[in-house]
Amino acid sequence: LGSVFRPSTWSLSKTQNLALRSKATLARLTGLHPKLIDLSLGRIERLLATLGHPERALPPVLHVAGTNGKGSTIAFVKSIAETAGLRVHVYTSPHLVRFNERIVVAGEVIEDKLLVDILEACEMANDGAPITFFEVTTAAAFVAFSQMPADLALIETGLGGRFDATNVIARPALTAITPVSIDHTQFLGNTIANIAGEKAGILKAEVACVLGRQIADAAEVIEARAEHIGVPLFSYNHDWRLDGMTYADDKGEINLPTPGLVGRHQVENAALAVACVRHLRAFDIGPKEIVEGVHRTTWPARMQRLTGGKLNDLVSPNSQLWLDGAHNAAAAAALADVLENCLGSPVDLVVGMLRTRDPASFFEPLAPFVANARTVAVPGEGSTLTAIELAVAAQRVGIDAEPANSVSDAVRSLADRPGAKILICGSLYLAGSVLAGR
Repeated sequence: LGSVFRPSTWSLSKTQNLALRSKATLARLTGLHPKLIDLSLGRIERLLATLGHPERALPPVLHVAGTNGKGSTIAFVKSIAETAGLRVHVYTSPHLVRFNERIVVAGEVIEDKLLVDILEACEMANDGAPITFFEVTTAAAFVAFSQMPADLALIETGLGGRFDATNVIARPALTAITPVSIDHTQFLGNTIANIAGEKAGILKAEVACVLGRQIADAAEVIEARAEHIGVPLFSYNHDWRLDGMTYADDKGEINLPTPGLVGRHQVENAALAVACVRHLRAFDIGPKEIVEGVHRTTWPARMQRLTGGKLNDLVSPNSQLWLDGAHNAAAAAALADVLENCLGSPVDLVVGMLRTRDPASFFEPLAPFVANARTVAVPGEGSTLTAIELAVAAQRVGIDAEPANSVSDAVRSLADRPGAKILICGSLYLAGSVLAGR
């Protein structure tokens, strides 16, 4: 895989150690730059230069920023592109169960052996200089992508956009910004305008941007930035539209199928993905592939129905157990719409959240549709809110909530009602621990 790699001499009998070696390498890299994140491109630019600029050897890139819906939008684009026969690289974060999920190389989750080789090469190239975990792993993804042929690369920002480690692609084929809302205020600012300004940092002169539905303050900032640097915008409800299940733009209309992901917000994410596909000028993907791709899209922990496994054994056969990674106010509002129009209330919640989130703004839109809630600490996360803190926050907005010692205890305490609908939510890290323990 190029000059930065040393060929592996591991024998087949040692391959069972690869997963452990991968975990050890990732743990070591986590400690490279342990201080509070300071957003900058200097560190990753230095590392990429040492690695021979792999970011310059990628296939056409779709770079996606926004607050909510980035991962789902990318999942829809990936499914549509692969339905059309394209090979697709994907870089997303965070992962749910294994780090490898973040780096999909030509349609396949990166294997442990390749991941370890690349991470160790990046670590050697960095030579002990300060760098964040996300920066070094982003560099690793670019190395992997540069060495394997593909037709398209889908890159999701990790935090913000302007100083995000992924924002080193000088000429993406297309950018996209999903709906912007309040999140990560400690890094991006405490107003919609400030946050939208950071997201708009991915815009590049003369590179088109597909803009998802935005509130007025966000749209104003993004549009001003686009005009200032010369970015053609293709905006929701101006250049492309969604009427019910019908997508429309200047090329015509497409009647979308029920998406593979549940909820009205996922129909909007699917439409944004379709707008992206229609503006990827290097590819000619027709309505048939778009419809099939939207329908077959999967994305774990996005209103995922859990079947089988230890938790499902705790509920009665006619009960439903669902999992979603929603973790901020805007995502909770979308989730409330799902509870009202898809699952049907009342629903019982199992919730765990990190301390960087505002639990009151999360619980408030959900309150009208919730019968009971059980709150838990997010396993293995030092920055988790305690179960008691979360229960108090839920009670303040009128939810009947009690703390529980674990997700299994929480599900068990809610499972005695026949036909119960139980939704586990509040954190992607909580969702990951649930999927890992199934």
